[in-house]
Amino acid sequence: MTTQEPQEPQEPQEPQRPQRLYIGGEWVEPAGGHYEVVNPADESVVGLAPEASRDQVAEAARAAAEAFEGWSRTSPEARAAILDRAADVMQREFEPWAALAQAETGAPPGIARGMQVGVGVSRFRRYARGALEPVERGLAPQVTEAGPMGRASILGALEVRQPVGVVTCVTSYNNPWANPAGKVAPALAMGNTVVVKPAPQDPLSVFRMAQALHEAGVPAGVVNVVGGTSVEVGEAAVASPYVDMVSFTGSTGVGQRIAEVCGRTMKRQLMELGGKGAAIVFEDADLDAAVLGIGTTFSFYSGQICTAPTRVIVHRAVYERLVEKLTGYLAFMRVGDPAVRGTVVGPVISAAHRDRVESYVELGRKEGARIAYGGERPVVGEAGKGFYVAPTLLVDCTNEMRVVREEIFGPVVVVVPFEGGEDEAVALANDSDFGLLSYVWSGDSARAFRVARRLRAGGVGINTIGRNMEAPFGGFKRSGVGRDVGSYALHAYSELQSIVWPG
Repeated sequence: MTTQEPQEPQEPQEPQRPQRLYIGGEWVEPAGGHYEVVNPADESVVGLAPEASRDQVAEAARAAAEAFEGWSRTSPEARAAILDRAADVMQREFEPWAALAQAETGAPPGIARGMQVGVGVSRFRRYARGALEPVERGLAPQVTEAGPMGRASILGALEVRQPVGVVTCVTSYNNPWANPAGKVAPALAMGNTVVVKPAPQDPLSVFRMAQALHEAGVPAGVVNVVGGTSVEVGEAAVASPYVDMVSFTGSTGVGQRIAEVCGRTMKRQLMELGGKGAAIVFEDADLDAAVLGIGTTFSFYSGQICTAPTRVIVHRAVYERLVEKLTGYLAFMRVGDPAVRGTVVGPVISAAHRDRVESYVELGRKEGARIAYGGERPVVGEAGKGFYVAPTLLVDCTNEMRVVREEIFGPVVVVVPFEGGEDEAVALANDSDFGLLSYVWSGDSARAFRVARRLRAGGVGINTIGRNMEAPFGGFKRSGVGRDVGSYALHAYSELQSIVWPG
């Protein structure tokens, strides 16, 4: 059993010249110099990324504010054309930009091509169409009687979606194409201007996106990209008085700090935060299908994805069988350099993150979990370079354990048994600070839908880990604020205005 078709290794990247910032339609030398972006697969240097200063972030936000009036009044057709042309550039540069994404993130070629650059292109196409979606909706007229507010009348009303203004987009490291494209494209489609602050681990791909928009003819100041390793860069991008909204993807802890800053001036927020996806497996489930779904936690982005089914809640009647099948599945999970044919699980993003994931595995052992598979650091290649974590299965867990309650963000799955029926399974699944995506595997469709409606999660997959990319995406509880994807993203980057007149 394998999780993907073997991929041919890609050609090595040409040496990258030091990356400049993109501010006000110009490529600008960073005041703080440059730092090395490291390939997590072999620890080689991919390129040099820019370190912006606070003043440069302020300049970017000011440029976005100055460009807003003109861009927001541009016709939807003109905005759509620019997004489409940017997608054309991405498609033209697909091969080298996919190779860069693979080098920055350590993703296998199929992921770098299909789920990173490929999704970036498709999201720009989607929101080129989205720019043409209606932003006005007529409401039913209302008859009002004479009174202190005036004479009797019939009042008409119109609902209008207006752009928010300047949006700071703080993006995640696990996908430097899909994540920023899912913020930038709908924000621009609605007439907003943006300041993008990419994750410091893999920012070079985001600058390629800016390059595509620049070539597509986006007006100066509409798109700005600043970056750096300093916390000050992100703080300045969030706190700027020119910024009207912050769209953030990342950890719940950082999201809470951003929300506190936004609250001071009532900035709008769109937050996609942590997850600890519950996967309920009932006794009548197709266990092979459940294993295939749960198994993506190990292979997809090496578990660095907030939507993963990392917390398996399985009925005692099929507990041993499911654990046996998951263990057998893991035996085929080849860990290695993502550029090498046949690799299924690549590295995590950094040495620090590898150490964090491994510390959770050791914590689970101390808490009483049994390591059914994995737990030891793999050595890849003769030099032993790279930030690799063994896919690990922790079984005999309880809901009180930290490894069950906290987001690990790596190729680690925990398994919790339950003895009773739906009520117990739902209680265990909902006993969490998180509520992004959950999953139900059952052969009884009525039961599966009944349980899904009781789960405190922004989305529920029934017998699948697939997502409908027009369905709203976001979390309950500490997993986020707001919804995006499809037309919901256009709504997220807009404000509702009502216009009323006498009939």
